[in-house]
Amino acid sequence: MAITAIGKNLNFITCPFSAGGGISYCVKKSSNVLPFRNKLCYGVGGLGYNSLGQTIGSFLMFFCTSIMGLSGTLVGLAIGIASLWDGISDPLVGHISDRAKNGPFGKRLKFMIAAIFLIGICNTLLWSMPKSSQGVMFSWLLIFLLLLETANTFWSTPYSALALDIAPDYNEQSKIQSYKTVFNIIGMILPSVLMFFIMPSVSLGTDAAEASQGGFIKMAVINSLIMVMLGLVTIFGNLKRVRTHVKYSKAPAEKHSFKKLMLGYFEVFKHPGFACIIAGYSIAQIASSFLTSVGMHLFTYCYHFSTAQISILLVMLFAGAIISQPFWVSLSKRIDKKGALISALSLLLLGIGLTLISFLFRQYVPIETLYYFVIVCIFVCGLGLGAMQSLPISMYADVVTLEQYKTGVNKSGAYLGYYSFTYNLSNSISLLIIGILLDAIKFSSAEPVQAMSVQTGLGTIVFCGCSIALAAAILIFSRYKVKRADVLKAQLKIAEQLKNDENE
Repeated sequence: MAITAIGKNLNFITCPFSAGGGISYCVKKSSNVLPFRNKLCYGVGGLGYNSLGQTIGSFLMFFCTSIMGLSGTLVGLAIGIASLWDGISDPLVGHISDRAKNGPFGKRLKFMIAAIFLIGICNTLLWSMPKSSQGVMFSWLLIFLLLLETANTFWSTPYSALALDIAPDYNEQSKIQSYKTVFNIIGMILPSVLMFFIMPSVSLGTDAAEASQGGFIKMAVINSLIMVMLGLVTIFGNLKRVRTHVKYSKAPAEKHSFKKLMLGYFEVFKHPGFACIIAGYSIAQIASSFLTSVGMHLFTYCYHFSTAQISILLVMLFAGAIISQPFWVSLSKRIDKKGALISALSLLLLGIGLTLISFLFRQYVPIETLYYFVIVCIFVCGLGLGAMQSLPISMYADVVTLEQYKTGVNKSGAYLGYYSFTYNLSNSISLLIIGILLDAIKFSSAEPVQAMSVQTGLGTIVFCGCSIALAAAILIFSRYKVKRADVLKAQLKIAEQLKNDENE
């Protein structure tokens, strides 16, 4: 088995996966616990990144179609192309960071520090789109989305792998992911808070388009500054840990072509554990795409809620996700991660069903009463959404653990890239479909009050898209076979192997 022990005192159980090709670990028992400072500094890096990403995911489709007047098909095409490129670049960047030369910043941090500044610049320019012809606006959108997604990849893939570097213990890995999840969700809430205080408190699409774009630009600048500042906290807050506790052995000398790397993606799908998690998570995220990308249209033109009201709904969605974290952790201990995740998806499906009822009866209920009912529905959705932020990646790490034990080869950076690739592929397809559907139902930003046929179309896109995707994800996750006992057994055997290597 290709595992090398470094150092002494192997009286512990260590996590058998790491974040880079050819990495070997041996951590003393006293240093097996990751300090609170490192967990906190690592976790905050997700806040700025997710705030920026959530703003794009929730508002960009609406901004381009309703504020700028760009065709839904062109918006979907631009976002789809950029998302597909993001997916293709993920395994490539993961492989590059796996095989990068070690240095003062290790293998990961040097990519991350360059990425955060490029992300800030491209994000601000993205929302500064000039109001011009369809061709000019489409080109502007596509260029800056491609640049932004490239920079995002050089941040997110090494960032995810960094957690595996600095916390190689099974329990510490769960803890650091929980820190990351909390800050991720706070980052998802932040755009809603910013919209409440910055955007004009009117029903978007009815007037003040210029003021609305100015509000989105202000949000972009704030997100970019937060991304840079908290990114630097993550990098320099964990730099000492990387230098003192993470040991990288020299990567193999053989060369790997991009073609070979991508062919490895299809090999991953031959493993039932990888296939279940990657496919299930990607399809479940399609539901999120339909809910967030078309949700602004739905609540603005069908429910006639103001931006302030919509921002509160989004806050309730992510508040539910945060509040539910301890529950899903506890439930996963009782019925394992698979059962907890399926329960969460079922609860999310219930929330979508309750929201559908509000949509069907919206014309017969006073808007104030309707709004409070929708708040409850969205909160229920948030409770189910909470598990999607932490359980799939934790399950994926378990499969990586078993795979590394089985083969003795450490390719977790590439595995994380494959994970992201499938998500981005499904996301690009779903966003392209959403853009085409918006044009198909004849949605027009020039109409402050949409025809009933358009409103029905918006409801159909959201509720049918979410329900079908969630049902399919539940079916896929039901085929997942890995249990906690399997992972712990592999860790015990690897600990024994480390001891044997030391004795030899």
